[in-house]
Order: sequence, then structure tokens, then C-alpha cells
Amino acid sequence: MKILVVCGNGLGSSFIMELNVKKALTELGKVAEVTHTDLASAKAEKADIYLGAEDIVNQLGEGRGHIVSIVNMMSISEIKSKLKPLL
Repeated sequence: MKILVVCGNGLGSSFIMELNVKKALTELGKVAEVTHTDLASAKAEKADIYLGAEDIVNQLGEGRGHIVSIVNMMSISEIKSKLKPLL
């Protein structure tokens, strides 16, 4: 399973979310490939789950894997609750 964390520039916020997604997966006892990127690159990259702020991930369009919007990128519990049904 591949999870792609997306932000506008693919730098700071997506990297922080990537680390938090990895923590959430560990707490859930699940394993997945997790990487981060910018919105433009994400449109060309295939993943099972695309995760990011609502205004960013909603720009990805239809025909993709699961799109998960996160309100608080620092909240491990929010990330876990949104990923758990998809794993």
C-alpha cells in the first residue's frame, strides 16, 4: 500500500504530515510506503491513499485512490481515525 502526503510545495507541511502518518501507522500496527510531494507531482503519481489539507487534496480530481483530507496535521488521532477504515 502506498500513501502519498500532498501539500502545495511538497516541503515542510507534507514532511511533517508524513512523519505523523508513519507514527499513526505504527500505533495501528500497519505498514505502508509513505512519501510526500507537491500537488503538481501528486497529480502524476499513483498511490492508494492521497492525504493532505482539504483545499489541496480536493484539487487532485477524480479517478484516484482514496482522498483523505486532514484538518489538523499534528493530530495523530485524527490521522489514525481517517486512515484506519482504508487500511
